[in-house]
Amino acid sequence: MKSNSQLIKLFVVAFSCTSLLVSLTPVLAKPTLSSSLSDRNAKTTLAQATTFNQPPLPPGPPPGGRVRGGAKRGESACPLTKPNLTALVPFTESAKVINVWGQTTLERPSWLFYVPYTKNSPYEVEFVLQDQDSNDIYRPLIALPDKPGVIRVSLPSTAPALALNKQYRWFFTINCNKQTISPPTFVEGVIVRVELNPTVVKKLQTPELLKQYAIYAENGIWYDALTILAQLRQKNPKDAALQAEWRHLLDQIHLDDIAAEPILLEQP
Repeated sequence: MKSNSQLIKLFVVAFSCTSLLVSLTPVLAKPTLSSSLSDRNAKTTLAQATTFNQPPLPPGPPPGGRVRGGAKRGESACPLTKPNLTALVPFTESAKVINVWGQTTLERPSWLFYVPYTKNSPYEVEFVLQDQDSNDIYRPLIALPDKPGVIRVSLPSTAPALALNKQYRWFFTINCNKQTISPPTFVEGVIVRVELNPTVVKKLQTPELLKQYAIYAENGIWYDALTILAQLRQKNPKDAALQAEWRHLLDQIHLDDIAAEPILLEQP
C-alpha cells in the first residue's frame, strides 16, 4: 500500500497535468475559430451595413439616358432576352423621366454592362464616350463574350483623361441587323469625375479593398465602388458574403435581376 505522502504526490501531479491540458485547449483552438468567425462576421456586417448614397443630379439639364436595352423609335432588331442589355449604373425616375448617371474619382474609369448575347452572334457592338460638346473622345468596337454576363469597358491610356467636374455621355450599342434600318439596342448615361475631400482620401489609404469599396459607396462614388466589388467577386466567386454584398448593392439601384449573372471582367 502506498504511503499518504506518495498518494498526495500522485494527486498533485495528476491535477497539474489536467490543469495544463485544460489551460492549453482553448489557447490552441481559439485562434483558428475566432479568426474564421471574425473574418466572416466582418464581411457579413459590411454586407448588411454598406449603403450607396446617390448624390443629387449634376447641375445643368437632366442627364436622361437609358439603363435597359431598347431603341428610341420602333422595335430593335435584337432578340428579346431576359434580362436585357443592362448598364450597371444608378438611375432615378421621376414623372416617367429616367436619369442615368454616376460619379468617379478616376481619370480613366471602367463601365460595367450585362450583355445577353455571345460572340457566336454576328452583332456589331460599340462603346462611345463623348465630351460636353458631343465630340467623340473614345469609340471602340467591343467583342462579345463567350457567354452572357457582365463585361467591363475601360478607358485606356491612349484616350483623353476625364476632366474634373465635366459631364461625359456614354453609349453602349448592339446592332443586331446591319442590313436593315432597325435601330440598335442600346444603353446610355452620364459620368462625372469628382474630387473627394482630404478626410475621405485619407480613409481610402487602407489596403483593404472591401473597406475601400464601402468608403466609395457611402460617398456616392459609384464607378469606383462597383469596379472594386466586381473584381473581388471575380477573384472569390464562391464567397457567400461577397455574393450577398453584390446583391445588396445592385438591389439598391433596382438591378437585382443582374446579381446572379456571371462576371466576365477579362473582356475589354
